[in-house]
Amino acid sequence: MIRSKRKLAKKFYRLNQYIQAKEVRVVDEEGKQIGVLPTEKALKQAQSKGLDLVEVAPNAKPPVCKIIDFKKFKFLESRKQQQERKKSKKVELKEVKLGPFIAENDFNYRLKRAEEFLEEGNKVKIAVVFKGRQITKKEFGYKLMERVLEKLKPFSEIDFEPKFAGRKLEMTLKPIKGGKDDKAKDEDKKVSQKKI
Repeated sequence: MIRSKRKLAKKFYRLNQYIQAKEVRVVDEEGKQIGVLPTEKALKQAQSKGLDLVEVAPNAKPPVCKIIDFKKFKFLESRKQQQERKKSKKVELKEVKLGPFIAENDFNYRLKRAEEFLEEGNKVKIAVVFKGRQITKKEFGYKLMERVLEKLKPFSEIDFEPKFAGRKLEMTLKPIKGGKDDKAKDEDKKVSQKKI
């Protein structure tokens, strides 16, 4: 098993005497603003508490510095990054293959699978595969795509229009934000209001 070795970009923070600005906006440990102070005065305040002066926003005017223990600050930053990584969802591209002369049952089953993929938040590529002499009947592929769009309209919108790639007619759909979940929540609210 090969693991990818992605290195996160390490952020560089200036500390204490390495802060170059003459004036800085100072924030304490709890996040309360102390105000704009000369760098020497802010550094003395931090040292009197036994903490570090860390430049958190160097591009701001004046730069923002926080009075905090640097090790604790680094720990909090790494924890925040981990939380952000957990929250971010990876969107996958799922493919559903159809034939131009597909039976109604098969068509409905594959649409149900596509609907499930869209509800999970994934993009879906619908591919109509032409075999042999079927390629001479391209209009059947386009009609099938129209049927798919009509059935999946409540769950998706077109990401890429239908187009031919070799012997495949392909179209990509992306989920509508909220989509069916919002409708279900609205219905639940209506039902609960009727009970009252």
